[in-house]
This record gives sequence, structure tokens and C-alpha cells, in this order.
Amino acid sequence: MQKIKKGDQIEVVKGRDSGKKGKVMIVIPDKKRAIVEGINMVKKHSRRTRQDQQGGIISIEAPISLSNLSLLCKNCNRPVRTGFLLLKDGTKSRICKVCKQAI
Repeated sequence: MQKIKKGDQIEVVKGRDSGKKGKVMIVIPDKKRAIVEGINMVKKHSRRTRQDQQGGIISIEAPISLSNLSLLCKNCNRPVRTGFLLLKDGTKSRICKVCKQAI
């Protein structure tokens, strides 16, 4: 089970975007990377391939390493380490290691 999933609120802890918060759009588990809304923006040159399409320089989100991200706890409202709790029905649940509440 992954600590960071699609739709989670995260904060960047390392890199040029450190301190910024965003929502995870895509997780790429085999490369240990994620694409976060508004984080790690890069410029991409696009060619006009159709008559109705605009060409030029556009900004897109690039994948960022999962090790540079930290999950935001809804109760603590700060970046926290996460753990797992095995429930009685056999499923795993992610918990905040600070307040011990389910994320």
C-alpha cells in the first residue's frame, strides 16, 4: 500500500517548490514519482499541428519524486509521517503518526 495516493493533499519538503501545497493528480509507482497540481512547472514548446490549434510555449506539471513530498494531515494541518494500521476486517488504513488519526 502506498503512502501517497491520487487526490491526497501534500506539501513539498525539498526542492525549488518547497513549502508549496497541492493535490496529487497522478502517481507513477514504478518510477516513484507523482504529478502534483501547480508544482514543478516546466515550459514546453508545442508546435501547431492543426489549423485550430495554438502553438507556442506552455507550462505543464512535471513529475516530482515521492521522497520530496509529505502528506498533509487534516487534523494536524501540517506535513506528517504516515503509518499503517491493520483493521479487524483485514484491511489497512493510513494513519498520522503525530495525532494517530486516520487520514
